Amino acid sequence: MVCPLAKMYTLGSSFIPSPNHAGGLRYHGMSSTLSELYHQGLMEAVSVKQTDVFEAAEYFARIEGILPAPESSHAIRIAIDEALKCKETGEEKTIVFGLTGTGYFDMVAYEKFHDGQMTDYIPTDDDLAKSFAKLPKIN
Repeated sequence: MVCPLAKMYTLGSSFIPSPNHAGGLRYHGMSSTLSELYHQGLMEAVSVKQTDVFEAAEYFARIEGILPAPESSHAIRIAIDEALKCKETGEEKTIVFGLTGTGYFDMVAYEKFHDGQMTDYIPTDDDLAKSFAKLPKIN
């Protein structure tokens, strides 16, 4: 709350994510560039549960031999889901995602996933409304 305001889609800097692995990866806003692409309808935002993310990460690791970072695994989950949709509908589509790192620093999270200690939390509309209420009003 000490920097210049930037036009972006945001949950607000006061938004505190749940104390789960995915919560630690979240920033309260999208970059200005991604926000504009979203605003123009050139991309869409998708939310996935963190257990589904780690399931996709392990599947990717078994197939490709690379243990992906959880950040990349969100994109892997969506890429897999898109591929499955194409398989169902017969649509041919090129699916691109970014693999930005390995998950070797995240072994504790992978262990929690395996041990069934990882849970999913989705913020409620009330949680989000509280953060939105604190955003500055801009015309």
